[in-house]
Amino acid sequence: MKDRSFILIGLVIGIIGFASFIAVIGQGNIRHVEIFWPEKVQQTVAFKDIDDQTILVGILGTAEENNPTLIMRTSFAYVLTVENHGNKHHRLYIDDFNVQTDLLEPGQKDIITIYPDKEGTFNYYDKREKLQFLGQLRSVEVVPSDGFTGFLKDLI
Repeated sequence: MKDRSFILIGLVIGIIGFASFIAVIGQGNIRHVEIFWPEKVQQTVAFKDIDDQTILVGILGTAEENNPTLIMRTSFAYVLTVENHGNKHHRLYIDDFNVQTDLLEPGQKDIITIYPDKEGTFNYYDKREKLQFLGQLRSVEVVPSDGFTGFLKDLI
């Protein structure tokens, strides 16, 4: 009888210990790396000089057209690589964020990072002797799936 109660008590303690172990690990308290990768949007654009006019063309992560509308998400890092494929010096300037690249000589590139906290449409310019309007940068908020309502919530 004594052996049976000893085994039963040991079994109960083992099950409770195992459940506690699983609960602690399941809550994410024991991990050597983060399981969520920080999201960022990366795009590359380049200045070009065509017939004495400056344009910005999309190279990577954006439409490959002249002076594309660049899109970034609020609350996520936006990394923009700017290259100078032209034959003059250029500097990309984004208003409202007061962010600009270094003055780029032909063949140089620079990387700027923006952490947008608001939605909106912002202009970008070539900033040399004066501001030359080139295009727009849009900041949009993406709704997480748990923020869906109505029939969309039922699809998730």
